[in-house]
Amino acid sequence: MPLRNRLRLLAVSGLALFTVSASLPPAVADASHTRHPSGGGLSAVIRYTEYGIPHIVAKDYADLGFGNGWAQAADQVCTLADGFVTLRGERSRYFGPDAAPDGSLSSATSNLSSDLYFRGVQDSGTVEKLLTVPAPEGQSSDVKELERGWAAGYNAWLKQNRISDPACRGAVWVRPVTMLDVATRAFALSVLGGQGRGIDGITAAQPPTGAPASPGVPPGEAAKAAQRLLSTQNADMGSNAVAFRGSTTANGRGLLLGNPHYPWQGGRRFWQSQQTIPGELNVAGGSLLGSATVSIGHNANIAWSHTVATGVTLNLHQLSLDPADPTAYLVDGKPERMAKRTVSVGVKGGAPVTRTQWWTRYGPVVTSLGAGLPLPWTATTAYALNDPNATNLRSADTGLGFSKARSTADIQAALRRTQGLPWVNTVAADSAGHSFFSQSQVLPRITDDLAQRCSTPLGRATYPSSGLAVLDGSRSDCALGSDPDAVQPGIFGPGRMPTVKDAPCVENSNDSAWLTNADAPLTGYERVFGTIGTPRSMRTRGAIEDVSAMAAKGRLTVGDLQEQQYANRAPAGDRAAADLARACAALPGGTAAGSDGRAVDVSAACDMLARWDRKFDTGSRGALLFDRFWRRATAVPTAELWKVPFSPTDPVGTPHTLNTAAPRVTAALADAVAELRAAGIAPDAPLGANQAVVRNGKRIPVGGGTESLGVWNKTEPVWDATAGGYTEVSAGSSYIQAVGWDGSSCPVARTLLTYSQSSNPNSPHYSDQTELFSGERWVTSRFCEKDIARSPALRVVRVREHR
Repeated sequence: MPLRNRLRLLAVSGLALFTVSASLPPAVADASHTRHPSGGGLSAVIRYTEYGIPHIVAKDYADLGFGNGWAQAADQVCTLADGFVTLRGERSRYFGPDAAPDGSLSSATSNLSSDLYFRGVQDSGTVEKLLTVPAPEGQSSDVKELERGWAAGYNAWLKQNRISDPACRGAVWVRPVTMLDVATRAFALSVLGGQGRGIDGITAAQPPTGAPASPGVPPGEAAKAAQRLLSTQNADMGSNAVAFRGSTTANGRGLLLGNPHYPWQGGRRFWQSQQTIPGELNVAGGSLLGSATVSIGHNANIAWSHTVATGVTLNLHQLSLDPADPTAYLVDGKPERMAKRTVSVGVKGGAPVTRTQWWTRYGPVVTSLGAGLPLPWTATTAYALNDPNATNLRSADTGLGFSKARSTADIQAALRRTQGLPWVNTVAADSAGHSFFSQSQVLPRITDDLAQRCSTPLGRATYPSSGLAVLDGSRSDCALGSDPDAVQPGIFGPGRMPTVKDAPCVENSNDSAWLTNADAPLTGYERVFGTIGTPRSMRTRGAIEDVSAMAAKGRLTVGDLQEQQYANRAPAGDRAAADLARACAALPGGTAAGSDGRAVDVSAACDMLARWDRKFDTGSRGALLFDRFWRRATAVPTAELWKVPFSPTDPVGTPHTLNTAAPRVTAALADAVAELRAAGIAPDAPLGANQAVVRNGKRIPVGGGTESLGVWNKTEPVWDATAGGYTEVSAGSSYIQAVGWDGSSCPVARTLLTYSQSSNPNSPHYSDQTELFSGERWVTSRFCEKDIARSPALRVVRVREHR
């Protein structure tokens, strides 16, 4: 670099560093509490360090939002713009009505149903009304300033830069956004588990026309369908998180390992940054795209992560209809008319589509929750969906409260004050050695007593199996009621939330709160929060084994957390591989019958299964063979798969002992061997040879394993036998952080964003952290000023509006 350029960079860097030093001029320090006039003057300093991680410094919340929106657009403009098309209800206009959205903002299965819903949200002024609600039930002024600034920053980047990402370069649907668009994105994320889950059924709901309605499923089948629908083990999002108390660590300070499992593509990716307002806020972590606050992260004193919770964020009200009018329903014998929302959506190459949605005092009429759970609207009955998160825009305030916390007590206080998290648990640790877990969610206030008194026959089947309550909507005494400490009507207050404080370790892997601390099981909560005394997932069982052993060993450090993240132990393999290898070796002639009845030579697999290291490292030989076997074996009913059934007195150890005498178990092995043989894959091939992603023509091996294997480092790869095995990752480990403290002013933090900062293949940060993930490496967090200043990749940019 020429000397003149080096001096210029040093001068700019010095200016930027000065603006965040403790010696800020009083006028600038005072400005951190001012508000900009609407419409302009926003600016921020962005200091980029290794792997394109931005450290955003601003004097107030609007400027911070500006820098955040700018930096997110620079990395993810196409993904963000695609999401805003969704939120405006314009997917059918640009991409056609029949294609499917990416699923990041709802469960709609077509662009048309997505558009009809979000255009209805827009036309009804749903989010505008929520923005007028004062805090604490509504958003704080600080969050509104962040969102206003974020929109301005995104727009400024669009105005001042040329898009290089081929996914949207030159696309007419990439347009400026408003604060309302940013808030609508927060709304969409809030209702993901409620209205967002029922969009197809909401937009398809129409009164009966005289023809017989499609029948619903019997209650028993509905119970199974609801269980499948609402199970956290079947979701595309998951997570592990563990916090250790100081009594288990080397220096008496807390430790936290967060390992959220989220989609690798689309609008539900994390994006990494540090956000600073001198004297007010200093936090680093991962934000969900389009979010103005840090979702999972750490500051100088506290670290937190989230796991997708088992609480059911919606319920149904079964309506008794007026015999004379199927669009009126009875409450205490008196008819109430449904409200009509007529929505029109533009369609590419065709005439606009106009549909009517029907709304009740409980929420929208819905005719299905997924394909497996039809809810037919007949002449006598309809179903309305209640989603308390449809009036909750507080999640950003919760995130901001966490960002400013100094202890786990502050984390709990933020949860109590804001009550904004819709579908996640919180796990936290602090520098004073405290650990914390809470399943503080915005949940419909369904008590077991209410469900007992008011469930319809359908609800009496679905509530015990899945936590989905179906209440009698014809009775006002079946209303949800309120807790005195709840910030909004119809939800549980913070005093009812399952919470564990200062246990040696608290851990969650998407099962209920029951075994958060396995030595002292948590009970006493309502069924809608989750189950007690029921089988745990293989991932939960393996995680409890791992973290309990770590706590018992003691003297833990951040290095131990790093080892746990990449241990890649397969608990399913520990429990089944040896039995399977012995049964395989005993097969007459080394053959087994596949599911089609054909004999398959499996002899080469027997020794490989015995020698497999029971891990899913990229170099593990036999891992792929077991993976393809196990995916088939888990389709065998549990009672047939295992010899020893589940026992609530030994929830981690049971069920166990693979039932190798079951024909479907040996058939699963035969099918797996035949599949690999047909694909030209040797049974002893190292996992990384056939589990990888390709970025800009470069093949990057990926470790980790699928949900049912129980691997902490969850990876959900996409199988394509014709292309040589697993060729992409759909979801899995995402923004990972291992955080502790050593008594200095700087946290000891290691992070990793598995899929990297940018989805633009022309970005230098398209796959750089993915390569770190492949090599089981980490990014050393540059949180303190001295560490940012020392970054060999330091690049300082001052961004501002051009009015």
